[in-house]
Amino acid sequence: MADLYPRTPSGLFPSRPPRPTYREPHRVRAGGLTAGLGAGVAWLLFIGLLGRDLRGYVWWTVLAGALAWAAAWTLSRQGDRGVAAGVAISTGVGWSVAAAAIAVRWGMTGDWPLW
Repeated sequence: MADLYPRTPSGLFPSRPPRPTYREPHRVRAGGLTAGLGAGVAWLLFIGLLGRDLRGYVWWTVLAGALAWAAAWTLSRQGDRGVAAGVAISTGVGWSVAAAAIAVRWGMTGDWPLW
């Protein structure tokens, strides 16, 4: 009957050199990711509140998201990658909420709400 577990080499016979291990020099940490998520959510929330109706909310959210992604790109190149990832994630979720709101309004009224 064959062994269920592979045997570890004894070192008697030469083997190939071990494969290289690549590690991220600046790892994403939970604190930075959480801070970026919080900052992105707060930014989109406060800027989205400037809109008086759905159309205004969506356009303010698109503008705020574009500025947030520019900040996330700058952070990823020169700053903390965890914060950049958090900002990018929250921006994507915020844009998805705006798109869902447009889809619901469009489906209910049959009229495109952005023009």
